[in-house]
Amino acid sequence: MRVIMGLGNPGSKYDDTRHNVGWWAVDRLAHEWSAGPFREVGPALHCSAMVAGEEVVLVKPLTYMNRSAAALHPFLGLEGFDPVRDLLVIVDDATRDAGRLRLRADGSSGGHNGLRSIEGLVGREFPRLRIGVGRPPSGGDLVGWVLSPMSDEDEDQVLALLSELPDLVVHWIEDGVQETMNRFNR
Repeated sequence: MRVIMGLGNPGSKYDDTRHNVGWWAVDRLAHEWSAGPFREVGPALHCSAMVAGEEVVLVKPLTYMNRSAAALHPFLGLEGFDPVRDLLVIVDDATRDAGRLRLRADGSSGGHNGLRSIEGLVGREFPRLRIGVGRPPSGGDLVGWVLSPMSDEDEDQVLALLSELPDLVVHWIEDGVQETMNRFNR
């Protein structure tokens, strides 16, 4: 089983914000794979699909960003589940231009509270996909930036990128994170 967790904040006031790009990504994958409706399972929304011969569970935590790890707890007790191999966390990245992505096999949170939460539970060794949402204006407030909607131009770039995610995930399942990084990072 593979788990793809898209980080975001619950509530309609956050739906169209930069910080919820992880949810956008998981919604795109669910649509592409006809994964069915999300259903509430503990502190998260789940749906699943068979992709490249594997069960893939798509997860959207219902906690706020800094408590995202709570949605991962149910998977850690499953026999054979290994976050290094079976988990992919998708987050917004306000240090990258809109529509740019970077997949890493491991690393630091880089100040992202959702990644920091997950690292507190499983350590730093799990794949994470950062989706650029644009950089805040010089001297601008980072929190205000990520909790605000994108410009139409930035949103168009992110949405165009999301159409590539199903291929990226299939490549990750079939060929692993290193090969996928080589092919998709930009």
